[in-house]
Order: sequence, then C-alpha cells, then structure tokens
Amino acid sequence: MCGIVAYIGEQNATPIIVNGLKKLEYRGYDSAGVAVLQDNRIEVRRDAGKIARLEALIAAQPVRGMVGIGHTRWATHGAPNQQNAHPHLSSNGEIVIVHNGIVENYLSLRDELLAEGAVFHSETDTETIVYLIERYYAVSQNLSKAVQLTMKRVKGAHGLVVMSSREPDRLVTARLGNAGGVAIGRGAGEMFIASDLPAIVEHTREISFLESGQMAVVSRAGFEVQTLDGAKIQPKTQHIPWDPVSAEKGSYRHFMQKEIHEQVRSLSDTMIGRIDFDDYRVVLPDLNLSSERAKQIRRIFITACGTALHAGMVGKTIIEHLTRIPVEVMVASEFRYIDPIVDANTVVLAISQSGETADTLAAMEEGRRKGATLWSIVNAIGSQAMRSADGTIAMQVGPEIGVASTKAFTAPIVDLYMLAVYLADLRGSITAEKRIDLIRDLLKVPTLASKTLEHEGEVERAAARYKDIRSMLYLGRGINMPIAYEGALKLKEISYIHAEGYPAGEMKHGPIALVDKDLPVLVIAPKDAWYEKMISQIEQAKARGGQVIAVATAGDTLIPDLVDEVLWVPEAPWLISPILTTIPLQLFAYHIATQLGLDVDQPRNLAKSVTVE
Repeated sequence: MCGIVAYIGEQNATPIIVNGLKKLEYRGYDSAGVAVLQDNRIEVRRDAGKIARLEALIAAQPVRGMVGIGHTRWATHGAPNQQNAHPHLSSNGEIVIVHNGIVENYLSLRDELLAEGAVFHSETDTETIVYLIERYYAVSQNLSKAVQLTMKRVKGAHGLVVMSSREPDRLVTARLGNAGGVAIGRGAGEMFIASDLPAIVEHTREISFLESGQMAVVSRAGFEVQTLDGAKIQPKTQHIPWDPVSAEKGSYRHFMQKEIHEQVRSLSDTMIGRIDFDDYRVVLPDLNLSSERAKQIRRIFITACGTALHAGMVGKTIIEHLTRIPVEVMVASEFRYIDPIVDANTVVLAISQSGETADTLAAMEEGRRKGATLWSIVNAIGSQAMRSADGTIAMQVGPEIGVASTKAFTAPIVDLYMLAVYLADLRGSITAEKRIDLIRDLLKVPTLASKTLEHEGEVERAAARYKDIRSMLYLGRGINMPIAYEGALKLKEISYIHAEGYPAGEMKHGPIALVDKDLPVLVIAPKDAWYEKMISQIEQAKARGGQVIAVATAGDTLIPDLVDEVLWVPEAPWLISPILTTIPLQLFAYHIATQLGLDVDQPRNLAKSVTVE
C-alpha cells in the first residue's frame, strides 16, 4: 500500500521525488524517505510521519543528485517510526531499496541471513530483500541479476526499485504478484518510476506498466523489460490523458470536498462515449461482448472491497431487475477461499478504483482459474485489473486523492447501470421503449446531483448538531440498503465515530435494543417502493426515544414532522436514487470530521490503495 517514486535524468532528483511522494501520500503516510546518489555515494533522508517532516529534514540536511528513489509508507511489519522508514540500505551502503508489499517468508529468510552474519537495523521485512540483493550482487557483480535472483527467493507480492552506487547509470525495478502497480514514464533524456500515476503525470504522459513477474532496467535513455526468468519483453506504451492540475485542491478546503463536488462532472464524464444519442443505446466497446455471448451468461459474481463493494450491491439490484441474470456480490477477500461455483457461463466482475487492490486481483485470478469471463470497472487507466480483464469499463473520473472514496463510488453505479441496460438490450429482456426511458433517466443524474449539492449548508448545520455523538445507526431498504452501509463507512473512515449500516427491516431483530436518546438513527427514505416501510422504521426509532435524521425526497410533507433533521435530495427514478442519496451522507461525514478538526484526506491507519492482504 506504500507509494514509490524514482527518477534518473539530468535534473536534481530530490524535489521531483518529494513532489511525487506528496501525490502518493494517500497510499500511506506513516513515514517517508528518499535516497539520492550524491558524489557516487548514497545519501538517505527519512523520517516518521508525513511528507512535511521529510521536507523539513531535507531542508536542514540538503541532498542533491540526478538519480534517486523515494517512499511513503503504510506500515505492515514494524512500527511507523524513523528506524523502519524506507529507503533501506545494504550493510555496505552500496545498495538501497524502496519496497511495497509483504515478504511472506520473511522469518525464514531473516534466520538464514542472520546465520550469515547480517545485522538488521529495523523491524521491517524489506531489509531481508536488500540483504539478499547484496548477497547475490557480491557473486554476480550485476544489479539486475542480483534483483532477479532475489525475487525468485521471496514469497508474496512485491513492487520495488533498487539503486546501487556501483551502477550509477541505472535503476532496477521489479513487480511480483499484486502488490500495486509499477509504472515507468519516459521523458526527454530522463525516466520516471512510480507506483501510481499522479506522481509522474506532470512530467510525462507516456507510460508503460510492469506485469507480475517482470523487471526492468531503467537508464536515462530508456528501459528494457524482461521476465524474472530472463526472457525479453517488448513493453507497451500508453498515453495517459490526465491533467495534473485536476489533482490539486483548487478553492476547496480538502480533496474530499473537491471530489464530492466533482461528482457532477464525473457522473457526466463516465457516460461520455458510452451513450449513442441517435437511438439512445448504451455502447460499451471495451467490454468485448456480443449478443450471442450475452445470452450465454447464467450468473454474475460482483467482487470488490470496501466502498466498491457497496457500489456492487447497488449494481446487483439494477442488473437483476433489468436482465434477470442472477447476481451475487462477494467481498473479494473471501472469494477465493469459499470455492465459488464458477464456470464458463459465469462472469466475475471486479470493481476497484485503483485497479491494484490485492484481494480484488486475487479474486479475478480465482475466476480465471475456474474458467469465468473477467470484467472490471476501474478508474486507474492501465492498472492490473484493467489489463487482466477480458472486458473493462473505465470510470473516467480522474484522480481521486482523498482516501475516503466519493466520486469513485457514484461513478461505478452509473457504469453498472449502463452495463445492465447494455446486457438487457443484447439479451432482449427490455423493449426499445424501456431502453430509451432508462437512458433518459440516467442522463438526468448530473443535474440531480448538482441540485443535491445545493443543500450542503443544511447538511453542515446538521453535522454541527451531531458531531459529538459516539455512535450512529444507518438504515436503508431495497436499492438504498447498500447506501446505509456506505454512509456508515464514511462516518467511520474520516470521523472515527462508530457507525453501523443495517437493513431497516432488521432493526427490530437486534439493533433496536440500542436505540435511545444517545444513539441517532439515520434513515434513507426517498419516495420509492419502500417508503412506507421506512416510515414505520422512523416511528419505531422515535418510540424508543431515538433522534432520527432522514434522507428524504424534496417536497415530502410527512417526514419533516416525524424526524429531527432532514437531508434533502431531489425526486428521481428509483434505479438512480442511490447516486443521489449517498451525496448528503458523504457531506455529513465530511463536515463532522472537519468540525472535529480531523485530517479528512488522510485518515489514520488507512491508505487509498490496499495492495496487501
């Protein structure tokens, strides 16, 4: 889950690397460090805490060179302190490494190295890698060969970059398993390496990606790729269209607030190129799906983690309603362990903002092993989940910097809606008139989202009222039941307030025992097929002395008399309502966190891309 940046060229590497690390701080911010080749000697600067502390250290102890590597850490092995911060040096000081991943056979390798006289200076598993490289380098006198031999010894998933003072004209990078991406960017007489694109897109848009089991030797002039067995690979280069300015906060207080408001545009962008306005059809060419193949699908597994999983739960209702294909939503971290019933007529659909989530990639691998068709919905262009799928739908929302996902939640709901319409059309399960109506409904979404955001001031005032609570119960039914889960997750992620999402009909089967004046209950109650049932849930909570906050449809005259606070959303067709009902919950969590003075964009213990199990 850590962030990696490297540079080789004619410029001073230090500011390029530090700036890149800032763009990757969402991947982890327990510690940070750089290593730069200065006067044929490796100089390391590292410290616990966020990048600002590293900047202060570099200001006090400057380091300058044209080759360097950097790292921002999310701790796995070892406490988040200066001692465990990357980069890590070999015992002779001639080799240095930054690493993302977990060495699963760390203990046995450590014992082996200790027996040889190695002295460990940290609690990290990464030190075993750098000492192995040092061992093999002493024999081969070749950094690339030493990395190759090392990668064959370590178990687990890894992304790393290695630098040596004895080979100052090159860097070696490698990827094994699903430990996050390794992107290599080409400039004019300079090269860049990063675990994620925001770190380098301001310098280059010409990007190549390493696949698992590949390594690259990178020089100022270019790079060569080979497998860990030594077979030469001709890498593909992609042009990345992202504008680096879009990764800046602008006038917003936090990236999260900016990204909540960006949903108006991102919801439009995710439809661009996917809707034919001449005959109101969905067009998904990257799904590589024929009508014949669509009719052969007997089952769909949606697999994802966290926020993406909740989007998948909404998608299940939409897909089943329109296509009548059975859909099962399975948390990715469990998928490969339950021996799922998958065959050639099954689709495994993975949803991931980063496209590098380790558990989601493992679920895709399980689906592949069992003969399923693999689809993915991802935001990061060129990511592993995109590359390994048989068909894909890009979210097209641009960089999402805030760790708590917002626009990368609503966009995949739109993608799933379009997928459902597309499948239903190919299978003949909807009429042309129904298809046109569905697409016309979808096209209303950006405008409706904008109207929802107009109520931010009201949500902020409600947040002020409830910012000191210690727990909250979120209730939803039907297609908005997953929104209860997502709303509760947002509150937990950024405010550190315990919250639980629950099917509203299940409240009386346990949670109602907790309801009193100190447990606010938030109900999602738009005017839909479940409205009357939600009114009943509101009355049950009020009868037990609970304070109730309701997400309700504008113009509703009943709910304001029943509840303590109302968060308004505009009237909308029920299939698209979750896109709207989630926005006030995003804002509610955001404003509670800001009023508590918390770090909204980088909440404690979390990282944007979860590339370890």
